[in-house]
Amino acid sequence: MIINSLLDTDLYKLTMQQVVFHKFPEAMVQYRFRCRNSGVDLAPYAVEIREEIDHLCSLRITDDEMNYLRSIRYLQPSYVDSLIRLSLNPENVHITTEGGFSLTIEGNWYQTILFEVPVLAIINEVYFRHQTTDWPTSEAEGLERLAAKCDLIARSPVKPFYLIEFGTRRRYSREWQERVVKILKERIPDSLLGTSNVGLAYQHGLRPIGTMAHEFLQACQAYAPLPDFQKYALEIWMQAYRGDLGIALSDIVGMDAFFQDFDRLFSKAYDGARHDSGDPVEWGEKLIAHYQKYNIDPKSKFAVFSDGLDVPKALELAQHFHGRIGTNFGIGTNLTNDLGIDPLNIVIKMTSCNGRSVAKLSDSPGKTMCEDQVYLDYLRQVFS
Repeated sequence: MIINSLLDTDLYKLTMQQVVFHKFPEAMVQYRFRCRNSGVDLAPYAVEIREEIDHLCSLRITDDEMNYLRSIRYLQPSYVDSLIRLSLNPENVHITTEGGFSLTIEGNWYQTILFEVPVLAIINEVYFRHQTTDWPTSEAEGLERLAAKCDLIARSPVKPFYLIEFGTRRRYSREWQERVVKILKERIPDSLLGTSNVGLAYQHGLRPIGTMAHEFLQACQAYAPLPDFQKYALEIWMQAYRGDLGIALSDIVGMDAFFQDFDRLFSKAYDGARHDSGDPVEWGEKLIAHYQKYNIDPKSKFAVFSDGLDVPKALELAQHFHGRIGTNFGIGTNLTNDLGIDPLNIVIKMTSCNGRSVAKLSDSPGKTMCEDQVYLDYLRQVFS
């Protein structure tokens, strides 16, 4: 089976789930799947996907995994202990094939938040099982491409260059992601800052890395007056982690609206911000100017880039911002699904919380996802 551990997920699902456990235990949410590739029909694989999800729901946290989670200082004992009793419910995941493949996830936020990453990994791996007719050729191509990326990083004049493996959601397969992580650890140990995958971090002695995702800020749209939801979310996160996990996600309603809400207190308290849509150079320059406005040395902060990066683009950004602000680069698909086969561009996004529509206004065309056009228009009006 594809998923054999509940830790085969990204750290930010656990860090968000901890906040949900303590602050929003009764929240009810809905997520919806989208495939952005044109012409891709996943309906023929629906039965396989369903079987894999049912297996995922049979898994439990093991004692060794619990001990590992307890060793992470910002995961509180009360939250980690709650995972002993956690079991995912397959009835929360709804799949239909009429009119094309459709998948939704509905239920209590704490109970459903761990579905997104493994479900996306399942869909990817099931799909590519049926696309790869010549694995030895694809494997050789993938290894050659990965070696070239390691060589580029090793030869880069920009030092230090910090890479985070971010590829769980859109990986070719579980085995391939683990192989990639092993090679990165061996070839570029000084540049590999860590991995977002908790299970791989545990197995290979790497640092697990992650903070918040869009869904956390989106859900806060249902808990605060709309003009104030970003400040509310940033305040909740800051109180929960007290200086840990201090990278703020900046593109939930566009970078300009984020910088308006990221005031002096947040700018000093948070370690930096993460870029996930829009022009990365423009965003980085605005972040530097934002810190300078508050007389904060940008070199004491971090810009984390994670929007569809490949290694050459990351190295280019590192060169551009070198000596001006700290930089980290989260690279996903280009590391774990670059074997000469077109990767899937698939997402699962929260669409409602407590019966209220929620959304993100991306700085990149095509990334905005909302079923309620009236709400989307209102959100645009508030943050225009």
